[in-house]
Amino acid sequence: MPEGKVLIVDDEESMCQFLSIMLRKEGYDVKTTTSGQDAIRMVSCGSFEVLITDIRMPDIDGLDVLAGVKQADPSVPVIILTAYASQETAIEAVNRGAFYYLTKQAKNDEIKLVVRKALEDRRLRNENRLLKRELRLRHNSKTIIGKSTCIQEVFRMVHRVAPADSTVLIHGESGTGKELIAREVHYSSHRSNDAFVAINCGALPETLLESELFGHVRGSFTGAIKDKEGLFAVAHGGTILLDEVGECSPAIQVKLLRVLQEREIIPVGGTRPISVDVRLVAATNADLEQMVQDGTFRADLFYRLNVIPIHLPPLRDRRDDIPLLVDHFLGALDVKGQKTMTPEALDLLVKYDWPGNVRELENIVERMVILQEGNSLEVDDVPPRLRTRWEGSDKDEPDVSNMSLEDLEKRHLLRVLNETGWQKRKASSILGINTSTLYRKLQRYGIER
Repeated sequence: MPEGKVLIVDDEESMCQFLSIMLRKEGYDVKTTTSGQDAIRMVSCGSFEVLITDIRMPDIDGLDVLAGVKQADPSVPVIILTAYASQETAIEAVNRGAFYYLTKQAKNDEIKLVVRKALEDRRLRNENRLLKRELRLRHNSKTIIGKSTCIQEVFRMVHRVAPADSTVLIHGESGTGKELIAREVHYSSHRSNDAFVAINCGALPETLLESELFGHVRGSFTGAIKDKEGLFAVAHGGTILLDEVGECSPAIQVKLLRVLQEREIIPVGGTRPISVDVRLVAATNADLEQMVQDGTFRADLFYRLNVIPIHLPPLRDRRDDIPLLVDHFLGALDVKGQKTMTPEALDLLVKYDWPGNVRELENIVERMVILQEGNSLEVDDVPPRLRTRWEGSDKDEPDVSNMSLEDLEKRHLLRVLNETGWQKRKASSILGINTSTLYRKLQRYGIER
């Protein structure tokens, strides 16, 4: 099988014949022409992987051939050949998009090497394009689903802000789909053809997080045996998501502030700043405003991040979307498309408060699909903790008409705390109060875990 299709254009038949013989011996499928116009037409009609052109020809010169080929098929690398080398012509050819510039006196091995590298470059670019297409398809299959008013407002906000380069701060409880919204912002923007990079700032210790974000130079610390590119550099031209940005240490916060202000980074152990063109999207389930008041998060960084805030509602605030989500998860998990859920079982899922939000719902549906051998998912297939919570609610719930406001508030506080696993920051967010206010209420009512 030929190694690749090469087109040679030169007004000298002898040069065409010489290059053709040499490259055919290397296994290439070679075509030749003495006309630059014919070369452009052949590229438009064929599937050539490399073009080699003389720069001086009677009908049109090599630079015009280069322009015509790039218009017909931008992915074809063009190698310019000339008998009269000049630095100015070489620079002009490269600036116009030529892959390489060779003299006709170049050694055979040099010509073979350049052709081989041109083919490798084209194949890498094609692979990169296919990977980007696959990533986009994966993103399209994992979009947030919903028709409720609150989630539709989120969609409208995303499509309004996506075309801009402004920093976005996404706030929402764990499992609400903050990364999916960040990806939607990226893929709806003019940066969609470049990288989307995500990192969880709470999953790494400070020193490792600093190296991952900004890179490091060889010898900057024990184990740094070579230079490493940071994620900000990897995301150049694209978007970077800093998930759980509230978990960043004060030192990392200072460096993030510099990126937002100066649009440049300094690798660990480095001395020279590196310019980066990156859109920053941050996500958090913490109350950053409260953290600013508590002195655990920099106010200047918060104001830099909070340019365009997007709040993702918890699943309990958009119960109308639960049947849609269940259908979506069933379709994704049940490859044969045979399993259905009874209205009674679905009603249990709709009435549950879902402290783990959409991620918890997806896990529950997956569990039901795997463990149920039949085609109908019944009430008994719903996990016991969801059933007992609802089935016992009517008989266990006291008559609230005889309860004082303090008793009602205490009961509600306990319920929210239990649903959030006693994560006080998350509970205060659900309750709509500051964390310090929640602590005072717990102390007032003598509530302990």
